[in-house]
Amino acid sequence: MSELTRFSVSLEADLLDAFDKYVRDGAFATRSEAIRQLLRQTLTRDAFDADDAPVTATLTIVYDHHRPHLVEKLLDVQHDHANRVIASMHVHLDHDRCMEVIVLRGPGEALRNLAAAIRGLKGVHTGTLALAGAGEPGHDHPHPHPHPH
Repeated sequence: MSELTRFSVSLEADLLDAFDKYVRDGAFATRSEAIRQLLRQTLTRDAFDADDAPVTATLTIVYDHHRPHLVEKLLDVQHDHANRVIASMHVHLDHDRCMEVIVLRGPGEALRNLAAAIRGLKGVHTGTLALAGAGEPGHDHPHPHPHPH
């Protein structure tokens, strides 16, 4: 973890009151924890919007598994983008619907295009692309400990 730096921020009283409510409702340990999370979310969104910056995201879809050939098409799209699809989890919601959570990694534009291709398949009811973090996970940070992979 990097060294902490302290800085001060000036806020209007009503904005501070609203922020303190956000801290309480979010069960953050401190205001600093809430600010760190907000900064990370904003920087991740900016990296995603930059198109070429690497990000990690999830695509959560709900689809009709009775739709002819849909499962095969979903698998084909994922296999065609094997360099972007990191993992997936499949859940049976009821007799007709399944949910799949697909973990993706790559440039923001590529992930948005992949999500659009999957959401556009007939039989996919919903598809939500959510950012998880900026940067490629791996060895892009200095540290003394090994990773078992």
